[in-house]
Amino acid sequence: MASIATTCSSGLTLRRKELTNNGGSMLQFNGLRAMEANQVVAPSGFNPSWSGSTSGSKSRVIKAMAAPTVSAPKRETDPKKRVVITGMGLVSCFGNDVNTFYDKLLEGQSGITLIDRFDASTFSVRFAGQIRDFSSVGYIDGKSDRRLDDCWRYCLVAGKKALEDASLSQDVLETMDRTKIGVLVGSGMGGLTAFSTGVEALIQKGYKKITPFFIPYSITNMGSALLAIDTGLMGPNYSISTACATANYCFFQAANHIRRGDADIMVAGGTEAAVNATGVGGFIACRALSQRNDEPHRASRPWDQDRDGFVIGEGSGVLIMESLEHATKRGAKIIAEYLGGGITCDAHHMTDPRKDGLGVSTCITKCLEDSGISPEEVNYVNCHATSTLAGDLAEVNAIKKVFKDTSEIKMNGTKSMIGHGLGAAGGLEAIACIKAITTGWLHPTINQDNLEPAVDIDTVPNVKKQHEVNVAISNSFGFGGHNSVVAFAPFKP
Repeated sequence: MASIATTCSSGLTLRRKELTNNGGSMLQFNGLRAMEANQVVAPSGFNPSWSGSTSGSKSRVIKAMAAPTVSAPKRETDPKKRVVITGMGLVSCFGNDVNTFYDKLLEGQSGITLIDRFDASTFSVRFAGQIRDFSSVGYIDGKSDRRLDDCWRYCLVAGKKALEDASLSQDVLETMDRTKIGVLVGSGMGGLTAFSTGVEALIQKGYKKITPFFIPYSITNMGSALLAIDTGLMGPNYSISTACATANYCFFQAANHIRRGDADIMVAGGTEAAVNATGVGGFIACRALSQRNDEPHRASRPWDQDRDGFVIGEGSGVLIMESLEHATKRGAKIIAEYLGGGITCDAHHMTDPRKDGLGVSTCITKCLEDSGISPEEVNYVNCHATSTLAGDLAEVNAIKKVFKDTSEIKMNGTKSMIGHGLGAAGGLEAIACIKAITTGWLHPTINQDNLEPAVDIDTVPNVKKQHEVNVAISNSFGFGGHNSVVAFAPFKP
């Protein structure tokens, strides 16, 4: 079923109050709470009956050691195991074209607007990074397009545009060994509109009125499945759902399939469509969202002292990942190189980051080790930076633990302009990373008016900057303590 409870790690702090209501207990949350730069306070025993948690009333103390830094890192040299990017495709609040998307980011334009997809007039949050004027013409047939949840429509268009960008048209694919081409596009929430509509039909009209598409269009694996069905790709095919870390997890595992020889090409990324009453209402209930209704375009403001929560977004970001050997043989255009990745778990709390930042810093270190690079080689970080009070500072603290000298590093927050795409966020931000590499320009973090004193790394505030990227890393973290980091670099034969 769609993982409707799986969401992004925004650094929420939840305070439990027992209230009696109809003989039962309910939870009230104090929402997002500011914390000291080096101290993220974890609540004791957040264990509501519906969570299925097995933790006791007292937080466990987990002893862990950061992975040792490799003394003499070496990048992969085997062309069968080097993974390159040969295509990119997306669907975003700035449209479906990669170049237009990045141009809007460079301009510092906000894609956050008032919601008009459903009546949000009674909601305490009435804005989002909503996609408008979306067209699937030429990518999805009309009958399927009318039935599909937006989550899968975005996935199909982004995936097929990525294949086009990689010069892998349907005619070309039919000449290739498609058992060696896989699809790994994940989603944090799945077909949330399909799920909500099905439940509504059940409650209001009875089970006989549930559409037969209810289950297929709700489950999170359907994006990968539908893309494979349309294109005949028969290689590894599944989805990963790790909340807002989803897309990076997909890139990491897709690269591993290529390195093991399971596939020559992987279509990988994330997709999400949660700008609906259920998605927005659910995050309002968590008190996770900014409530700056009078200034939606100024609501997402990573690292700014006046931030008050994240802005929900949507879309899809997909990369074509290919072994260097295969890409070279077919004469593919090589855009950039995927160096490696890392994944870890905080093993701490459903929504809050570890106060010591160990999960994130260890994840970055693992990414560097997998990539065969030293910390000194990294000079750009595309941050998770959701614009939450605790999460933004926790991420910066983790970065400082790994990179002792940050004077040459620049970091930015794509979410300041497009909102938080949840399971799609890492896909869209990977494309932003790669465009930074190929253009030599970093997009700004907008709404930087009153920067947190603890943030002393260049955030590219408000105006784009020219910057030659040596190695870029992209961070994504999710509810449940899921951490993921991936690294990209300019391709050098």
